[in-house]
Amino acid sequence: MSRFHGDPDRFEAVAALVAAEFGRSVRYVADVAGGQGQLARELRKRHGYEVTVVDPRPHRLRGVAGATEAFSAARASYYDLVVGLHPDEATRAVVESAIVRPIVVVPCCNFWDRSRKLGRDALLAAIEDWLDERGVAHRREQLAFDGPMNIAIVTAAS
Repeated sequence: MSRFHGDPDRFEAVAALVAAEFGRSVRYVADVAGGQGQLARELRKRHGYEVTVVDPRPHRLRGVAGATEAFSAARASYYDLVVGLHPDEATRAVVESAIVRPIVVVPCCNFWDRSRKLGRDALLAAIEDWLDERGVAHRREQLAFDGPMNIAIVTAAS
């Protein structure tokens, strides 16, 4: 039994997407709001990326590098890729990182716009509208794990 909530296949699915999309064109990855670091571990062990979990919560799996702080888009240029798998309050910072670095974001709850209620489709559309307004090319990718929030928005290098 897993210690993690949700479908455990989500970590492998996102890691596989990162590897397929970016291959060796990226090396240093920020796993934003990555919690204990299950995605970071998958990215490192299976695909060889150097990953740092950037999350104010201090608990990590053994061997997972972490920065115990909130992520800011101002730090995005330090990494080659910024990933947010259900990044909650860090969703906006992950998406804003697309101005300077490629991102993979799988948003979950509406932490994008607290002034209005956004369901899954409206949340994805609001993020895509923000990217469109800034000329950031992006696409959606359906991920192979169970749950209503299994769609990634992927941008290319700016």
